[in-house]
Amino acid sequence: MTSPRYAAAEAELLRLEKAVAAISTNLVDLDDNPARKELDRTRLTGRTASAWAAASDALTRLWDGYRLLTELIARARAISGQRRISDAERAEFAHEVLGESITLSTEVVPLAQRGLLGPGHVTTVCTPAELLSVMEQAFTTAVAVAIRAGEVWDKMLPAAADAAAALEHVRRLGGDAATLAEADRRLGAFTATLAGDPLGVDERDLQAIRVLIDRADAERTSATELRSALEQRLADARRLLDSLAEAQAAAISATEAAAGRFLPRELLAVAPGGDLRPDLAAIEALAAAGHWSLISPRLADWTRRARERHTALREAAAHNAGLLAARNELRGRLDAYQAKALRRGLGEHPRLVPLHEAARAALWTAPCDLGTARAAVNAYQDALTATIARDTR
Repeated sequence: MTSPRYAAAEAELLRLEKAVAAISTNLVDLDDNPARKELDRTRLTGRTASAWAAASDALTRLWDGYRLLTELIARARAISGQRRISDAERAEFAHEVLGESITLSTEVVPLAQRGLLGPGHVTTVCTPAELLSVMEQAFTTAVAVAIRAGEVWDKMLPAAADAAAALEHVRRLGGDAATLAEADRRLGAFTATLAGDPLGVDERDLQAIRVLIDRADAERTSATELRSALEQRLADARRLLDSLAEAQAAAISATEAAAGRFLPRELLAVAPGGDLRPDLAAIEALAAAGHWSLISPRLADWTRRARERHTALREAAAHNAGLLAARNELRGRLDAYQAKALRRGLGEHPRLVPLHEAARAALWTAPCDLGTARAAVNAYQDALTATIARDTR
């Protein structure tokens, strides 16, 4: 006759199997979420960096918990699937499903913290139901961060772009330079924060920027203010010209550092731009002659071209410097997984050795094909994970 505890264990196992199927689907959906992918790609700062670090830890625990539950279900099914089950096996089955059968961690107790009769290791265990509850909380944490960040980006990025367009429009019309410069500075700070810390932005900051832009537009009718604004814009243009020279040097340095180390197609080259100094000198000559009404459209056009050039140079510098960073990150990952393999006694495994050698050759051969190298590192990682999983089973 089936005992009540055994019957309860069978019912609980069915619940766990349904839960694991749902977990698998939801974890895959979360991995595919656009905001979650963007969070992984972006260099995060501030509140978002802290929140996503915690969410990433939660995701790691989720996948670990999924593995533990899957393994437990397999063990339990192996017992219940037998044609004849002894009382001891019934008790073992009930313990697997209802008892503290899942080992979460085993930690060494430092000697200084042990008593004479104290254990050298502390093991943390829980029931499958308890693990499922913890996983639910972890999933809620990860989803909340991804969804909130995605909502902020979806709402604030277009709003910031609209503010930038309004600012440029007022600037072309000759709005107050000081007010526009403050709006530009704040908008730049807001946009920078929004890119890396969507959870740290305050929508009221963008509203305050729009107030500044509206104020500059209202003040642009004064001839004196127009002249003052243009003088400020000319000063900004001179600083932008200096910044262009710095950006040019940085782009050249980053390109030279990456040249020869990567495939030419992976380098971001900046097409040679025209010399903007003569055009700015001509605008300054108009200012010296007092032709203020002729300056604004010419200066707006010059500033647009200079900023486009500045952006292109900075993107090239960041991209080409990022190639080296990406290669070094892949090298670090490969070394870490090799160390893991050695700890597991898999350093000479016949399947893993060729994969490791292929990944190492891809990363330490110039020019380095980052796509091939990344695929090789991923192949070694996947094979190592699969090998460890088989050995564990």
